[in-house]
Amino acid sequence: MAKITPFKGLRPKAELAADVATLPYDVVSVAEAREFKKDKYNFYHVTRSEIDLPENVDVHSMPVYERAKENLDAMVEEKILIQDEEPCYYIYELTMNSRSQTGLVCGSSIDDYNAGIIKKHEFTRPEKEQDRINHISITCAQTGVVFLAYKDCASVQQIIDAWKAEHAPTYDFTGTDGIRHRMWVMDNYAKVASITHNFSNDVPCTYIADGHHRAASAAKVCQEMRANGYSIDGNESFNYFITCIFPESQLEIMDYNRVVKDLNGLSKEDFIAAIGTDFEVSEIGTTPFKPAVAHEFGMYIDGRWYKLVARPGTWNNDDPIALLDTSILQQNLLDKVLGIKDQRTDKRIDFVGGIRGMEGLIKRVDSKDMAVAFSIYPVSIQQLFNVADSGNVMPPKSTWFEPKLRDGLVVYTI
Repeated sequence: MAKITPFKGLRPKAELAADVATLPYDVVSVAEAREFKKDKYNFYHVTRSEIDLPENVDVHSMPVYERAKENLDAMVEEKILIQDEEPCYYIYELTMNSRSQTGLVCGSSIDDYNAGIIKKHEFTRPEKEQDRINHISITCAQTGVVFLAYKDCASVQQIIDAWKAEHAPTYDFTGTDGIRHRMWVMDNYAKVASITHNFSNDVPCTYIADGHHRAASAAKVCQEMRANGYSIDGNESFNYFITCIFPESQLEIMDYNRVVKDLNGLSKEDFIAAIGTDFEVSEIGTTPFKPAVAHEFGMYIDGRWYKLVARPGTWNNDDPIALLDTSILQQNLLDKVLGIKDQRTDKRIDFVGGIRGMEGLIKRVDSKDMAVAFSIYPVSIQQLFNVADSGNVMPPKSTWFEPKLRDGLVVYTI
C-alpha cells in the first residue's frame, strides 16, 4: 500500500504566491526564464538560477547550483518564503478551460519508489538525473513537484472535498496563461492522520504521470544519505520526495505529436506510397486533421493534411505497448519508412506537445524546419496504468499532461 507523509512546507506569503509561482524548470528554456530575471520574487531564481549568471555559463556547473541555494536562502531570509510550523498536507486545485483537477501535495516514500509501489512508465537519462541530484543536494530542498496519479479512492476524496468546502483557499490566483490555481493548507492533525491512514489502507499503488527524473534523483540522494549514515529511524525527510497525487478520473492526457526533418531520401510521392502498405491514406486538404479515435493519425506535408488509418493487423491488442498509437507510428512508419530507430537519440525527430495545437505542427513544417508532421490520438490514463502495471515503459514522449503544476508554491526541505 502507498505510504505518504505530511511535511512542513516552505511556501510563499499568500499575497506573493502569484509572483513566486513558475512553470516547472524543464518546460521553459533559459531564454524564457531570463525574461523574469528582474523579478526578485520569481522562483526561476531557484529552479533556473543560471539566469543570474553570465549567459555563457554551463547550466550544469556547480556555480549554478550554488547560486540556486543562495537565492533560496535569500527568499527565506527576506520572508518571501515561510516554513509551516507543523506537518501539513496541501490540497492543490488547477482549473483550465473550465475543467478542474484536485491533487494532494505530500511526501511519497522513497522505499515505495524502490519497491515498485510507485510505478514508472519511462526510462530516465543519467545526465538529467545528475542535474536534479546536484540541485537537491546543494539546495537541501526538492523544488520540483512529481506529478502522480492513483485509482479513485472514495475515502480519500471525501476528506479532500469536505476540506475544500469548509475552508477558504490559502492561495487563489489566475496565471497569465488563464490557468487558475487554488491551494488549501490542511493543518488539522486528525484530518491529516485520516488521509495518511486511508492511503496506507485503500491505495495500493500510485503512478508517475510526470517527473520521472525528479523522482529518480530524489531516490539517489536518499540512497547516498543513507549510505553516509544520515538515516536513523527511516522517517527523516530525505526518505520521501514531494509529490502531488491526483485521482485518475480528474486527469486528462493531451496528444504528444511528432515532426521529422526529412523523408529519408524519398520523394513526397514515394513516401506516401510507402506508408500506404500499413496505413490507409486519404488527402484532407488544408484543414488540420486532429485524430478523433485511436489508430488514426494526421500527417502534414507540403502544405497539405492527410488522414492515416492503421490497417487491421498492424498492431497487437494483447501487448499494452504495441497497441499504443505512438508505438504503431514508430514501428510502421518512423522506423520502417523513415529509418528512425530510436526516438530518444535520433536528431531527425522532435516532439510537439498538444498544448501548442495543430498550429504548432504547421509552423514547424511551413518554416522548412521540418519536412513532415504527425498528429497522434492521446494515450488514455488506463493505457498508462496498463503499461506501468506490466513493468514496461512507454515509447518516449507519449504523454503530455496539462495544466502543469507550478514550482514555488510548496518546497520540500531536506
